[in-house]
Amino acid sequence: MVTGAITGVEALVRWNHPERGLVSPAEFITSAEETGLITTLGAWVLEEACRQSAAWSAARPGRPPITVSVNLSARQIAHPDLVATVAATIERTGVDPATLCFEVTETAVTDDHDRAAGVLHQLKALGLTLAIDDFGTGYSSLRALQRFPFDAVKIDRSFVRGIETSEQEAAIVAAIVSLSHALGLRTVAEGIEDVRQVQRLRGLGCDTAQGYFFARPAAPAALAELLGVTPG
Repeated sequence: MVTGAITGVEALVRWNHPERGLVSPAEFITSAEETGLITTLGAWVLEEACRQSAAWSAARPGRPPITVSVNLSARQIAHPDLVATVAATIERTGVDPATLCFEVTETAVTDDHDRAAGVLHQLKALGLTLAIDDFGTGYSSLRALQRFPFDAVKIDRSFVRGIETSEQEAAIVAAIVSLSHALGLRTVAEGIEDVRQVQRLRGLGCDTAQGYFFARPAAPAALAELLGVTPG
């Protein structure tokens, strides 16, 4: 938010349906969770994200790395092979784990706090970073910050949306930023759509932001110019 530099991207999945075209994850992720296919799908997304991250790093020698964030679901966190799968993927793709960030919602770790905490600590030991996603929408967000080894807090778009017109919303965002910084955590504001939100968030001390104002979802090749890499 200070320099305007792009520091990372978030890996998004779409279903390229033969008849319907690109299908939003809102239409199929729930089914993938219920059937257990989310584990296989998640492993594939991670593999592709790691390969792309490694490729971008190779194409940007001497420049700050681009972090690639990948979402982890509750079913994935509960799977006994998750840590081994992540470790094998990192080794196989040659990605620098420091460029990989897992985003976890608070609801994804509510079923078994102790086990989830153990899994997240094991993932951090691999050298990657962790972010709590949609912060502020759960029932015990403050406890989550204390219990789990997060590196960053993603401020939910529902709070960001009203910061231009609502002093209450701005106060909530300012409080989240202040608390996060006091705990040594970075902040990421979600859902940025116009320059006024950027200016307000900068004034509130938010570290980074993401949203359609900066870029819409796109294939890796379409991001080449934005990231300053030569398409391979």
